[in-house]
Amino acid sequence: MCNEAISPNRVVYLRKKRRRLQLIRTCQFSVLFFTIGLWEALARIGVIDSFLMSQPSRIWRTIANFQNNNLLHHIGVTMLETAIGFTAGVALGIIIAFILWYSEFLGKVAEPFLVVLNALPKIALGPVIIIWVGAGMQAVIVMALAISLVVTVMEMLNGFRNTDAELMKMARTFGASRLQAFNKIVFPSNLHTLFNGLKINIGLTLVGVIAGEFLVSRAGLGYLIVYGGQVFQMDLVMTSVIILAVLAALLYLMVVFLEWVVMRIITAEVK
Repeated sequence: MCNEAISPNRVVYLRKKRRRLQLIRTCQFSVLFFTIGLWEALARIGVIDSFLMSQPSRIWRTIANFQNNNLLHHIGVTMLETAIGFTAGVALGIIIAFILWYSEFLGKVAEPFLVVLNALPKIALGPVIIIWVGAGMQAVIVMALAISLVVTVMEMLNGFRNTDAELMKMARTFGASRLQAFNKIVFPSNLHTLFNGLKINIGLTLVGVIAGEFLVSRAGLGYLIVYGGQVFQMDLVMTSVIILAVLAALLYLMVVFLEWVVMRIITAEVK
């Protein structure tokens, strides 16, 4: 029944769109496999030094030997720190953005400070954070939080302020309080803003975690990168970098999937 309701032009359009998506995916994987193959070939013939640059086959052996390298433990530590920092950053960011939106006076006062904090290189705060909270996982989490929090606040605050003015005027006309307007109009209207911020912040949080692990951690992928560089185990360094790239992609896809689920639920409720 559904197929009969779709016009022939619509079918052609969907088929072209599907083919284009398949072509894009094919090109992406082709570039990836070509790069890996070229890297391996250049290392084997000696054009690049595999001791300094490593090579895919050596990286694969390092991954396969994960028990001796304790890779799973280090991946778990990095993921735990990222999850805590990301969750805390998003929650605190939304709360602070709401407070600054609710009080226009506080928002105006805080705005220049947010701009300065956003421009400040957070890695410079590393020694201060270590002194404040101590060395260890807590310092890594605070570093991740420092990098992602201000971005979340600024993005959400900007979204709250740019909510449809006509809808806000209508809410005031019907006597809605500012809190009611937030619950019924402002926050629902900015779900896309929230998820766009999540897509950015998941990467920023991971950057903060790795930066923190560079400074203080004795576990995690950042620690492996530093340790591998110190003992000239470039296979371990490149393996950690590639695993980080895979984790970043998986975390991004998780946010995309969460957005899809939430939007499907909202659409179903509206219908």
